Amino acid sequence: MPLTLTRPELIRSANFISGAWTTTPTARLAVTDPATGDVITHVPDSGAAEARAALDAAHAAFPAWRKLPARQRAAIIKRWNDLVLQHQDDLGKLISREQGKPLAEGRGEVAYAASYIEWFGEEATRVNGEIIPAPMPGRRMFALKEPVGVVAAITPWNFPAAMIARKIAPALAAGCTVVCKPAEDTPLTSLALVLLAQEAGVPAGVLNIVTASREKTPEVVDVWLDDGRVRKITFTGSTPVGKHLARRSADTLKKLSLELGGNAPFIVFDDADVDAAVEGFMAAKFRNGGQTCVCPNRVFVQRGVFDAFAHKLAARVAALTVGPASNPASQIGPMINDRAVEKIERHVRDAIAKGAKVLTGGQRLPELGPTYFAPTVLTGADPTMACACEETFGPVAPLTVFDDETAVIQAANDTPFGLAAYFYSRDVRRIWRVAEQLETGIVGINEGAISSEAAPFGGVKESGYGREGSTHGLDDYLHTKYVCQGQLD
Repeated sequence: MPLTLTRPELIRSANFISGAWTTTPTARLAVTDPATGDVITHVPDSGAAEARAALDAAHAAFPAWRKLPARQRAAIIKRWNDLVLQHQDDLGKLISREQGKPLAEGRGEVAYAASYIEWFGEEATRVNGEIIPAPMPGRRMFALKEPVGVVAAITPWNFPAAMIARKIAPALAAGCTVVCKPAEDTPLTSLALVLLAQEAGVPAGVLNIVTASREKTPEVVDVWLDDGRVRKITFTGSTPVGKHLARRSADTLKKLSLELGGNAPFIVFDDADVDAAVEGFMAAKFRNGGQTCVCPNRVFVQRGVFDAFAHKLAARVAALTVGPASNPASQIGPMINDRAVEKIERHVRDAIAKGAKVLTGGQRLPELGPTYFAPTVLTGADPTMACACEETFGPVAPLTVFDDETAVIQAANDTPFGLAAYFYSRDVRRIWRVAEQLETGIVGINEGAISSEAAPFGGVKESGYGREGSTHGLDDYLHTKYVCQGQLD
């Protein structure tokens, strides 16, 4: 099945700055299909000049955009949502071509992205302040919510539509203007969404996007980090990069939203519904081939149900269809690039060398291509293995047996990360006991699909700070101004 777009002009090969598509600089970056290695198109390999031009445009557009009545901003954002849904099929194909996920998942991501655009379009009219009771006569005191200013958004490759929507929609709703740099592997979806935002009526300069290679990205981002006109950085990606952004933002005290690495535990207690736990794990782990920040990375199963869970999970995983998005039957696509496959392979080899056993998978699938890896289930995993200490970011499920609730909570928390955690149990007392003790920003209880535009998404510890989605996500693009008026009597 060819992934041909009905509207091919959605594939953009230019930066978008101050309402215009520009192909400068002349240096170009190839965007490839991870399933085949074929070049889809080339985009600008931008540098400091383009980053500064984008910032100049966003700064100039900010005063008018923030003054635009919230209802009018909301109308523009809602038109953007409508256009995204109208182009769901094309956008889904574009995601699948440049990112590799199966087409059904690509279309699903577009719907997920649109849910954030719709949500924040509605929330734009609900940015309310408060009247504070004055401590003395003749005085009125107010707390006002105002947009922080220019926002720099740096997005990852694994959800190129959803991450753009989750960052840009609340920024626009709050009255902020935006400069954005998408991941080098998946810029085309981001550019297509910006085109649709332009068609929805987002004014020139309010939303700007520049593309850059991995090598040129520091040059682009450093411009935004060093300039005091950028008042907020929102970033999804690795913890080391997040720490760098936090350090560099200190000089200008920018507001930060950092959604960083994870090492999510998935705990199955003896009293769990094992079949439900298997299905929940499949939803949590194998979406996007395990290339999500909230997918389970460590699986703890209590001894009484370990064999049943492992057997049923291995059977489900072995039945998954691996292949390119052009095959409608595919459930697992290629990994994003060679580096990703090499890391997965290293983790599996390390686990086997340290005593883990392979129940299914465990190897590359060269007959499909160099970036395919078989969905894998390992038993006998322990904390000394790389897969327990590092985020694998691939379709590997390492199972560890446990006996004691206290010990498994300690093991689940024994990581510097704290983004998501999952557990299955039918004991109401245990449910609240465990949920309160897990050191993560998100907890899924008897549920594997936890993301929602209405819920706050974010982590604790070295998984970052700030929240995306929900009213809390909008607050991260606002600051509070205290206004006191006297001599009223």
